This record gives sequence, structure tokens and C-alpha cells, in this order.
Amino acid sequence: MSNELARPSWRLWIALGFALYGLNLLLSVYNVWPTPWVTTRHQLSIEILVLVLLMAVFTAAGRPPARRTLTALAALVLLLTLGRYAEVTAPALYGRRINLYWDAPHIPGVAAMLIQAASGRQLLLAGLGLVGGLTALFFGIRWMLARTVTALRYTWPRRMTTGVSLVLVLLFVAGRIDRDLSVRKWFSLPVTQTYVEQVHFIGEAMRADAEPDLSAPPLPESSFARIEGADVLLIFMESYGVTTLDRPEHARALEQSRRHLSETVAQTGRQILSARVTSPTFGSGSWLAHMSLLSGIEVQDSGRYKLLMTRDRETLVHRFANAGYRVLGLMPGIRMAWPEGAFYGYDKIYDAKGLDYRGPEFGWWRIPDQYALAVLDREELAPQARDPVFVVFPTITSHAPFRPVAPYQPDWQAILSPQPFGPEGAESSLRRKPEWLNLGVSYVEAVDYAFSVISGFLEHRAKDDLVLIILGDHQPASSVTGPEASYDVPVHVITSRPKLIQALEAEGFTPGLKPTPPSIAPMHALTPMLLRAFGEAQAPQGQSSKATVR
Repeated sequence: MSNELARPSWRLWIALGFALYGLNLLLSVYNVWPTPWVTTRHQLSIEILVLVLLMAVFTAAGRPPARRTLTALAALVLLLTLGRYAEVTAPALYGRRINLYWDAPHIPGVAAMLIQAASGRQLLLAGLGLVGGLTALFFGIRWMLARTVTALRYTWPRRMTTGVSLVLVLLFVAGRIDRDLSVRKWFSLPVTQTYVEQVHFIGEAMRADAEPDLSAPPLPESSFARIEGADVLLIFMESYGVTTLDRPEHARALEQSRRHLSETVAQTGRQILSARVTSPTFGSGSWLAHMSLLSGIEVQDSGRYKLLMTRDRETLVHRFANAGYRVLGLMPGIRMAWPEGAFYGYDKIYDAKGLDYRGPEFGWWRIPDQYALAVLDREELAPQARDPVFVVFPTITSHAPFRPVAPYQPDWQAILSPQPFGPEGAESSLRRKPEWLNLGVSYVEAVDYAFSVISGFLEHRAKDDLVLIILGDHQPASSVTGPEASYDVPVHVITSRPKLIQALEAEGFTPGLKPTPPSIAPMHALTPMLLRAFGEAQAPQGQSSKATVR
């Protein structure tokens, strides 16, 4: 190597330092909760150290990376950068780590929902920003790699880079061997570990599919004596979690609507009991919570959910049907074919098409919860000569991104008209778009609306013999709850039946609308509790403890 190459300029040293710092930064960022932004803790990336060490060794051997190699390396570093960003950001915004095996199939649906919720200008800016940002990032990485290789052609930069990188790699290895060494805190978690874990997740999921275990005792028998003749509504309140109780700003914002609901319950001669249960999911995956509660089997992933659909498992819906109830699904969020309905055994499903909503559309989900409940009231509850009904109603208004929220309509007949809020009644609500970086405000508004709808329904049906079971399906995303939130959700039962109240108290429910910790059970264990409360439970005889293939 020539003497000229042995004496690099100060500009080359600056370019090398900038390139190494930038490459390391990309793979060592941390999230600024609860935003999509990132920050640095000034840690070192083992992947960049190994990459730089290898480039130095090959350059010293007279085989520096060619242009095509640098382009491939830039693509690799970009992939690692995206993996690092997802690894640190998903828990802050979503509430859990990404699992590509289960999450990837839902990306199109989530994208469609976000497209519907965002304005055209927001979509254009987001699209341009994404494409432009990734392009700029790729060429920025390519430039930094090229500057590094240029510097490594010089003797002193190469020797210093090789020596420092080698020492740091050895320190990293030592820290992995001896966890007590303080050098461990110098390094960020390897990004490659994220991809290795994703492969592990896929392997575990495939093994679980190949060797399924759906062991569970059958649901206990119930005489239904304590609710005989009453209409029972099981309301899965979307994203209703204990953050509404435990996070002070959420609890304060909902205090008035909670008080109004409590007063309405008392004024209509009813009582409310509450508890906390632990959902099988967090931030999303409502169907997992629905299946867990209705089947009495814990369902924590889509594979288990799909597998259970192939089994002959008696559900809570079947139990009510066998007791002489007309069993209904009130499903405003169902917009396509839904084969799961056959598994549950509903007599009728009111989906988005069947509800025939013609009013203003509120975001991706279109149909206000109050309208869906008003249709149920008109079609199923108003007729006098009928069997009691059991209704499963997963709400949708409080689904992320929580806006726009329909105004509450005090006139339950008017909500059924083509102009349910008057000529201009919905304009202000429709103008309120999601605050993507502050979803907590929108979330509280959506839950407040849900409380108003339930209060109004109780007033509307003040004299009816009703049992309302209101259950949160899961907590909202971590960007709303805050870090390290639990999986717990509230469950409320509203009834005027004293014997049912006593039975629920024996199961761990307490009076009022504000259940305190701890959780009384996982969500799937709530099912036998409810059946016992409905009537004396008896263990069925001669039934297998396993679900069987259909």
C-alpha cells in the first residue's frame, strides 16, 4: 500500500466517524413512548461491529467489497434497521411484540381500516413519506458503507477500526458468557436475535398445529333457574380495559358517564356487580377473547382459534339454546361471510348487511353501536309473544383508532331513520379525526359513548327483565394504556334478580362499577362461573373431556 494511502486526510477521518456512528445508531435505537419516534441510549450494535470487522479483514486481504456487494449489504442493514424499529416500537404502540406468523395475515385488514380512517391528504403524505423515507434510508446506508470502505483502504484507519472492533466483539462475547460483567450494558440487544425468534415462533406455531392440545372439561351444566325468562345480553365492549380504572386521566374523564350509568341502573330498579378478569389478548385480537369466553377454553392465538373451529365443542350459545332461548349474534363489524357463526350455533346473525344502516358512516366500522342495539330492540325485544333471547354483541365504536364517534341519540326511534342525527347532527362528530399521536383522548370519548348507549338502553327498557353482561374484550394498545399494563379487563353484570346477585357475589363479584384488583380468573374461566351463577351446576356424566373433530 502506498505512503499516500497511509496518510488519510482529516476529512476522511470525519467521514469514517460519521458513517460508523450512523450505522451503529440505526441498529441501537429505542422507542420514545408512546410515539413512533426513536431515541438513542448510546449503545453499540454487535451486528455493525462484526460487519465493519469483516469489511476491514477483506480489505486488508486485497478484496474490498465491490459495488454490488455494498448494495447487498445496504439492503441487509436496511432489513435489520426495520427489524430493530419494529422490535422497539411495537410494544410501545401495540402492547406486545410482533409475531409475524400470527400478525402478518391481519396486515391487509388493518391497512384497510387505517386507510378508511385517514383523510386523503394524510394517506398521500404517509405514502410519500414511507416511500421517500425508505429510499433515502437505503441510499444513506449505502453511502455510509461506501465511506467506510474508502477509509479502510488506508492503513491507519483500517488498523484502528480492526483493533477496536475486535476488542469490542470479544467484550460482547464475554458479556454473553458472564452475565455479571458490566460490559453487557454497553451493547444493545442484537437485531439478528429478533429474526431468530421470529423463526422460532413459526416453528413453535407449526408444532402446535401438528400436535394440538385442546383438552378442557365440558362446560358445567346449569339449570338457568336464576335467570329463567330474562333476556340476556352479552356485550363484548371493544377495547374496554382496566386502563379506564387504573390510569388516573382516563378514570377522571369517565367519572361522569360512570356515575350516570350507576344512577340509571339504580333508577330502573337494577343492581350492578363487577369484577376483573384476564383477557387472552392485548391491544387487538377480539375474536380470541370472544372464543375464550364462549367456549370456556383459553384461546391465545389464531392457530388455536382456527383449530377449535374444527371441533365439536359446546359453547355458551348452545347452552342458552338448549335452555329454550332464541340465540342471536348482533355483529355490526361482520362485513363478509362469517363461517364461525355455524360453529357457535346462532339462530340468526345481524351482520352489517342485515342491519341495513343508511345513516352517515363513522370511519371504517360505519355503524354506530346504538343503531345496532336499536335494530335488535325493534326486531327481537319489542314483540311480546316470544321466547327469551340470548344476544352476543361485540361492539365496534370503541375500536381503534376510536374516531369518529357518533353522537348519542336520546330518541331510540330516530336512530333507526336514514337521518338518525338530523340534517346536520353528525357533522361535528365526523370532523373529529383520530389523534394518531394521542389516541388516549379519542379512546376515552369512545368509551364514554359506550356508557351513554348502555345507560340509554337501560332507560329505554326500564321495565324489562334484563340481564346485561358487559365484558371488555381486551385492553387498548399500549400507546393508550401506558407501558407494562396488565391484560385485565372489567366485567359487569346488571340485573334486578336478587338470587343471581347473591350467586355472583359468591363467585367474587363486588357491587358497583369499579372493580378493584386482582383479577378473579382468566376470561375462559369466567364461563363456568356464570353458568354456576345462572343455576346450580352439575358435572355432566359420560362426556369426554376433549373436544372432538367434527
